[in-house]
Amino acid sequence: MPEPIRVRGSVVVPDAELVWRFSRSSGPGGQHVNTSDTQVELRYDLAASEALPEVWKQRALERLANRLVDGRVLVVRASEHRSQWRNREVAAARLASLLGEATAPPPKARRATKPSRGMVERRLSNKKHRSELKRGRSAPRGE
Repeated sequence: MPEPIRVRGSVVVPDAELVWRFSRSSGPGGQHVNTSDTQVELRYDLAASEALPEVWKQRALERLANRLVDGRVLVVRASEHRSQWRNREVAAARLASLLGEATAPPPKARRATKPSRGMVERRLSNKKHRSELKRGRSAPRGE
């Protein structure tokens, strides 16, 4: 692969930690389909990786737990394209985005705030106005 798999910032997954497998894609095809291994499977042993900082690795292992094989290996498949090269690019991009999202820091905790007095008054006056409009649309009762 000419393009290294960049996780975030300057962190790059080395090619030595990636395992590529190729097989025949399922689905319709022509004369070409029975001879070419275009489906790509990219395996990355997340637990044994030396490329990721330990904090990122633990975060990724927790967040990707339901996608990991044997609790340690991340598998990405691509078979959309008829070309093995394009499928390799797609699989590498998917792995990079998965690792990027999984290693991202957690969002800041939201601080609870109260709406301002003016906002509460505007909301209530708007509700009262709507109520009056709707009441005015109905026919008077009992007459």
